[in-house]
Amino acid sequence: MSNASTNAQTGSPSKYDTLIAATNSIDPVQTIVVHPCDETSLRGVLDSAGAGIIRPILVGPEGKIRNTADTHGLDIAGIEIVDALHSEAAAAKAVELIHAARGELLMKGSLHTDELMRSITAKAGGLRTDRRVSHVFVMDVPAYAETIFVTDAAINIFPDLDGKRDIIQNAIDLFVQAGFGTAPRVAILSAVETVTAKIPSTIEAAALCKMADRGQITGGVLDGPLAFDNAIDPDAARIKGIESEVAGRAQILVVPNLEAGNMLAKNLAYFAKADSAGVVLGAKVPVVLTSRADSPRARMASCAVAALHADACRRRARAAAV
Repeated sequence: MSNASTNAQTGSPSKYDTLIAATNSIDPVQTIVVHPCDETSLRGVLDSAGAGIIRPILVGPEGKIRNTADTHGLDIAGIEIVDALHSEAAAAKAVELIHAARGELLMKGSLHTDELMRSITAKAGGLRTDRRVSHVFVMDVPAYAETIFVTDAAINIFPDLDGKRDIIQNAIDLFVQAGFGTAPRVAILSAVETVTAKIPSTIEAAALCKMADRGQITGGVLDGPLAFDNAIDPDAARIKGIESEVAGRAQILVVPNLEAGNMLAKNLAYFAKADSAGVVLGAKVPVVLTSRADSPRARMASCAVAALHADACRRRARAAAV
């Protein structure tokens, strides 16, 4: 799908096209790409580099990377390659390069996600911060006016209350720092919109909203528990008598657990024809996490949102140093 694609329902440029275009205002972000040893991952890197979003360093078996490029007619001339024997070694080396200030982003290539995440979350030498690492799907749903965030649908299986606090804060920070707007509307999802001891996620949702009231979560407007329908549909919220800034027009959807989030994101992708960009947050640098099923435009959007976030982090660090 080309960058000139449009929303089939409105004829207007897609949300991802707008997102990708926003990177024109920033310098390409130095990006460590881990084990890009198949056509899909290597082509995604070159597309994003060609669009001026990233400046890649490729980490992995050099012979295999060059063979992939030659086989598929991909031009990697002028791109630095750091040789590593295999995928696990590539992940470890990529983390070393981040510590050496060689890059501001990590990007997953053709290795398994758990291989990359093991190196990122390692207690010794990893990229941990005081935040829980979490994943955000940044979704372009043609039928929905907003770019929608779904979190966490890929990293944390059954997050506890403190974990959900970090998951929400990570998503809010990404929303604001990547330029989607200010004070995002955060819906904490459950099966129902009332608090009941029979469904523990409703109690956690209520607690998270109170944590936001007390300043333990900042920068967003929270409401929950909300069922999916009254989180995203104004009529559903009105029928249920729910009046809030969030109900019916949520921008960030916080799911109870990974299973629910993964099913929600894939339902949106396959039934609603949504594109989904993926970013991991909470480490020392953002991590672009793509899937083999991603469209070329979704891969580029993943790079774009991570690059915008990294650029904002860089500017904030410079301002703090002055």
